[in-house]
Amino acid sequence: MKIIKLIFKNVLRHKLRNALTVLGIAIAIMFFGVLRTVVDAWYAGVDASANNRLITRHAVSFIFTLPYSYKEQILRIPGVSGVTFANWFGGVYIKPENFFARMAIEPDTYLDAYPEFLVEKDQLEAFKKERNACILGEKIANQFNLKIGDIMPIEGDIYPGSWEFVVRAVYKPRDEKTDATQMLFHWQYLDERMRQDSPSRAGQIGWYVVTIKDPSNAASVSTSIDALFKNSPAETKSETEAAFQQSFVSMSGAIVTAMNFISFVIVGIILLVLANTMVMTARERIREYAVLKTIGFTRGHLITLIAGESLTISLTGGMLGLSLIFPTVDGIAANIPSGMFPIFKVTPTTVVLASLTAIVVGVVAAVFPVWRATSLRIVEGLRQVA
Repeated sequence: MKIIKLIFKNVLRHKLRNALTVLGIAIAIMFFGVLRTVVDAWYAGVDASANNRLITRHAVSFIFTLPYSYKEQILRIPGVSGVTFANWFGGVYIKPENFFARMAIEPDTYLDAYPEFLVEKDQLEAFKKERNACILGEKIANQFNLKIGDIMPIEGDIYPGSWEFVVRAVYKPRDEKTDATQMLFHWQYLDERMRQDSPSRAGQIGWYVVTIKDPSNAASVSTSIDALFKNSPAETKSETEAAFQQSFVSMSGAIVTAMNFISFVIVGIILLVLANTMVMTARERIREYAVLKTIGFTRGHLITLIAGESLTISLTGGMLGLSLIFPTVDGIAANIPSGMFPIFKVTPTTVVLASLTAIVVGVVAAVFPVWRATSLRIVEGLRQVA
């Protein structure tokens, strides 16, 4: 108990210096948490991928389309339990900054492949019956204050022209990993328009979503699909949904790597800030440590005293930094388009990493002062001039 009192008294002996150290640690922990949240948001699509879904796309590039006729052929491959498809639509809703996924889908099968999209039965039926109907993710509906029956005008870019969609359903995410920022509408509505305006683009889809019976057979089923269309005008590349999502992350690999690197550089900065404070403290207290040894303080007492002070400063800054992470992330999330990072929130892993960082930094920063105090000879310490 006496040691604990001494620790707190030592922390308060240099109020300004230690307060600035705590503030520096808090700011660094906050930025560490924000950067980890951005990295987690980048990988959110990979983490949310289902292990029983494959994505079949054009072998050359994702931007090239595949024939609609492939669907029935894929469905006959052993191990396949279902096939649906989607087509990236793009377009501009109100203004270009309003980015979110807008995709043409097969209405009768798409949601069967994505059970994490929860749609009320009556809304789903209404969506299926109306050719220009659409389904919105809950976040998008809330962001733009859209309700069932509202009209969504979209100006096409990939598919030029003015398009009007009627909101007939709003899907809710099954869990926090589910993307609730998509807009889905009938592929037939798009295809009919293409048959009139651009016949060469009719009968084409973006990618197939293949549901398989046994996830352990993903590699063999993927190989069978690609072999089926080998040497055709539109060869395919099939891969797990996680691998497909990972390919998008890889396109921004340098950015993600840089953020990872910076987040750990911040840890080094925290260590230097606290270590500097503790080294200054140890130098000032050389005579004091010698006196403590003289009156009976053991090596263990000195280690507890010094490490306790370092950890108190570090953990105080860490807790303050953790409390700042959440409002900072919420503020960032409120000012970025929902579709850019569908899932942007502080994860438990980030909280644990930030907490461990504060603990480790507190321990490491105390190593040199502890060594200096415990190896000090009493006579040498008493000779020190404050």
